Amino acid sequence: MRYNRLAKYLLLAGLMFFVVSVFLKIGYYFEPKIDRHTPIDEELYKVVSPSTYKYILNQPSACEHNPYLVLMVPVAPGDAASREAVRNTWGQRDLVPNLKIIKLFFVGVLEGEEGEKSETAIAEENLNHGDIVMMDFLDSYRNLTVKTMMMMNWIAINCQSASYAMKIDADIFLNIYYLINFLPFPATNNYITGSVINDGMPRRAENSKWYLSKDIYPDSTFPPYVSGAAYVFSTDLAAKISLVSRFVRPIPLEDVYVGLCLKILGVRPVYGRGMFWLRNLFEVRHLNYNRCTFAKLIIITDFSPTELLKIWPDFQKNHTC
Repeated sequence: MRYNRLAKYLLLAGLMFFVVSVFLKIGYYFEPKIDRHTPIDEELYKVVSPSTYKYILNQPSACEHNPYLVLMVPVAPGDAASREAVRNTWGQRDLVPNLKIIKLFFVGVLEGEEGEKSETAIAEENLNHGDIVMMDFLDSYRNLTVKTMMMMNWIAINCQSASYAMKIDADIFLNIYYLINFLPFPATNNYITGSVINDGMPRRAENSKWYLSKDIYPDSTFPPYVSGAAYVFSTDLAAKISLVSRFVRPIPLEDVYVGLCLKILGVRPVYGRGMFWLRNLFEVRHLNYNRCTFAKLIIITDFSPTELLKIWPDFQKNHTC
């Protein structure tokens, strides 16, 4: 009798886990109540408005064969080494059989003579690879929000046929195989996942890299957002995020800014956790390479181009454990 009761409890617990897992996978979505929000000042909106900037290089036909996943890699114009490392590791073509995945690098411009040299070099690099999107905003840390919104706009215009897009920094190790198995299939609308920060607060110290004044951001907390190191979203969100950016004052923290847009949309990001929610699959810290450890994660951060190129051949031998 006791064993029957225990079996029932275990069955009920398993059913509850399944239901909650499905609920979290799907995410949360409510129709945005845009009429409740006031558009920001026109001059402020120009900072993130796609109409402010022009393409120097573009790849408008990159999605013509309906890719499943688009890897969007923001990178500095002069960082050719990181672009080449990505091309020869997790950004290689045809890594996942029978599934089309493309990668694109997004860059801005530099000022003065350095800018002219980098623009010439990138144009030549693009002739060889055809994977760079370049726009005429100043490429700087403070302009990461601008770069992110230009990536969202690019997806909204050129790549709605894809199921998912991933914003991922170039210094990251990506386990593309785990990612593909992790994502809901078929694709779920209004879905975004990564390492979710639920307790973020603005830094008020003026010497902080992440400083936000009360004039720019008066609230004392941030809404839930995904770490900007890497996150994945259903491509329908790109146009929606672009739309509501008209109501969100630009701040220089791009991941928080996306979170503010999601708040208006009523979309709650899904934490990328493994089985039983015990492990964060989007590891936003550096780990020493171990094939078994890396096989059970989606990303690990902070790798130099040399490190990526060194560990990738071993991971390719067997990316399971």
